[in-house]
Amino acid sequence: MTVIGLRIARPGAIASRRSLRVLEHDLLVFRRGWFSYLLSGLSQPFLYLVAMGIGLGLYVNRNGSLPGGVPYLDYIAPALLVTQAMMAGAFEAAWPIMGKITWDGTYEAALNTPLSACDLLLGDLMWIGFRATLLSVLFLLVIAVLGAAASPLVVLAVPVAVLTALAFAAPIMAFTATQSRDSGFNALFRFGITPLFLFSGTFFPIEKLPLFLQPLAWITPLYHGVAAARSLSLGQVEPVGLTVHISALAVVVVAGVAAGRITFRRRLVV
Repeated sequence: MTVIGLRIARPGAIASRRSLRVLEHDLLVFRRGWFSYLLSGLSQPFLYLVAMGIGLGLYVNRNGSLPGGVPYLDYIAPALLVTQAMMAGAFEAAWPIMGKITWDGTYEAALNTPLSACDLLLGDLMWIGFRATLLSVLFLLVIAVLGAAASPLVVLAVPVAVLTALAFAAPIMAFTATQSRDSGFNALFRFGITPLFLFSGTFFPIEKLPLFLQPLAWITPLYHGVAAARSLSLGQVEPVGLTVHISALAVVVVAGVAAGRITFRRRLVV
């Protein structure tokens, strides 16, 4: 089913009160199923943190193979903080958005109100940012309880995680608006999201990758999010490097929103 609407957002509009109505709808849905949202978002990174950080970490720490002798739990904790936000953002931008466009008619109904296609895009990005913030704060509490934060600057890893989530969500939402079926998401997650999770510095320094793969890791949003969060958590902040990482993430978000404005209009507006 093709969704049809009649409204176009004002040129140059970044957000509006109408976008907040979309966020309000998503929050009402969240209120009815908040426990499953949190459980699905926190269970996997928590298990990775315990199994890899504490279990495998015993052997890694014994060999002292990390730069500066950083405990392995401290090393992967901020990375998992960012990757769980990335996973949440990527998932929410895929199947749930496809459902709103194609399966359950949510966007079709919304477009018969004063809401525009751009309002839907920005409102759902706000929702993704909210979910990423909530999951990141809760996971940060777990990190603190386990003593895996070496610096109080770790609290700044939360906005880094949220920005990383949006850096994935915005382009994926733009992609979702071009799809009529969800089959493309399987390839996206299998050959895109999962390899990034494993090879963007989450579990080991990217310097351990083959030389020809290292530049590929450097240009991925997840690498910049992981590197920024890790530097904050370990108290090893380099202002120039941190600025580069944040700027790279911001550029991807802006590009994703710009692409989403185009694809959402093409898909939803007559």
